[in-house]
Amino acid sequence: MTSKEAKQKVEFGDFQTPPGLASEVCSLLARTDPPPSSILEPTCGQGAFLKAALQAFPGAETVRGFDHNPRHVEASQAAIAKYPQASVEQGDFFKIDWDCVLSHLPDPILVVGNPPWVTNATVGALGGANLPEKANVDALRGIDALTGRSNFDISEWMLRETMRWLDGRVGTMAVLCKTAVARKVLASSWSRQAQIDLAALYRISAIREFGASVDACLLIVRLRPGSHITECDVYKSVGSSTPSSRFGMRDGQLVADIKTFDRLAYLYCDGLIGWRSGVKHDCSRVFELSRKQGALVNGFGEQVNIEAEVVFPLLKSSDIARGREPRKLVLIPHRSMDDSPLELERSAPAAWQYLLSHSDALNKRGSSIYKKRPQFSIFGIGPYSFTPWKVAISGLYKELAFSMVGPHEGRPVLLDDTGYLFPCDSEEECAVLYDLVSSSVATEFWSSLVFWDSKRPITAKLLNILDLATLAKELDRWTPIARRLAERQMTRYSDQGHQGMLFRESSPEYHGT
Repeated sequence: MTSKEAKQKVEFGDFQTPPGLASEVCSLLARTDPPPSSILEPTCGQGAFLKAALQAFPGAETVRGFDHNPRHVEASQAAIAKYPQASVEQGDFFKIDWDCVLSHLPDPILVVGNPPWVTNATVGALGGANLPEKANVDALRGIDALTGRSNFDISEWMLRETMRWLDGRVGTMAVLCKTAVARKVLASSWSRQAQIDLAALYRISAIREFGASVDACLLIVRLRPGSHITECDVYKSVGSSTPSSRFGMRDGQLVADIKTFDRLAYLYCDGLIGWRSGVKHDCSRVFELSRKQGALVNGFGEQVNIEAEVVFPLLKSSDIARGREPRKLVLIPHRSMDDSPLELERSAPAAWQYLLSHSDALNKRGSSIYKKRPQFSIFGIGPYSFTPWKVAISGLYKELAFSMVGPHEGRPVLLDDTGYLFPCDSEEECAVLYDLVSSSVATEFWSSLVFWDSKRPITAKLLNILDLATLAKELDRWTPIARRLAERQMTRYSDQGHQGMLFRESSPEYHGT
């Protein structure tokens, strides 16, 4: 394979479907779905799915395939040469007039395939053009729209388009994709009241079938006018006949285990704010420091001499998960989003000079959130960051394991932005909160909402939908301390106490995660 071919393989997420898997999928469809009158594969590759679909549904009147790669088109045409009702054309998914194509395909229609397993960021990094027009389809706000959450899989966009084509039609979409993509497509479709009659997710071994280390599945969605099912059965494999679990939508919230969530739904409350993410700075070599032989050293290996009052112990996500004491320290240039790092020039001149000496690195921080903020700004910082005690949890590890975090060497401990914290004014408060959130009831509730194959399964949004007041009363632990903690879920945390207003970082670009 030439370097150009390798680049194109990555750009187009070119994982060809093994013929055996394509046949297994189409055999399943033949057992569970009405025979289609027409079949469409928008990204047909070398034709494995088209051929399997033709064999499984010989009565289909019209079968059409499209692909961007002319070599794949030739291979597909050869694979279906003996089927007069089938044709394959070269075309770019993002430029084809699909409404026109669909207008010539009779119902019931079956859309099959294996769309590209690649993100827009990967394609962009390669300088590729295999991208849809940019659009904030989920209306993400602030930091979500400017950072990671606006990075999407190309297949997600394609599958959303496919679902749109099938609006008002009788048809089925059966596609191979990442499980995370499948959930996003279903959540989007459920939110816009798509006429879904059935949804099923069959897990597949991507490492065995494609040599790819991702959680993948076969997603089947059947559409019928007038239907509006908002649940999806999950099967352990394509060969399974009985679902192992069911996820779906409840009051706009995607739920991993509907049965458990419905039983514990009384704990759910929207709009709570007690849990916060840690410090976001995006330049660890400058902001994060280590202590070596009594001296502070940055990520460049340079000795750093700055004021002690701007340096705090730091727990990273792995430290929280493993119960370690802080191994790093972090330079904090401002204490809240109302403060400016520019004040350091007067209050901590050595720290100011240090940041100035590394302004090139700091000015290159890629995220757009820094563009409208004063130089050297950070995010995820406020009075809640400096409480002496906190209950903390890692957002990256696959378990609900909380930790009590107290002062270290007389200083409050801060978290990085992959961890989450609930501020506590005392060790006693911290112990009460730790017992509440570590209870079996809380664990069951949160587990019913978590998709553990997500990149970051635990988020502040997830943690903030459990009502501490209801939980404490359920566990017969409704004490004055529990009451204070519950109030902290609803009001701003400040040095003076709790203000009667919802807390939001003082930046239109930041909304936490």
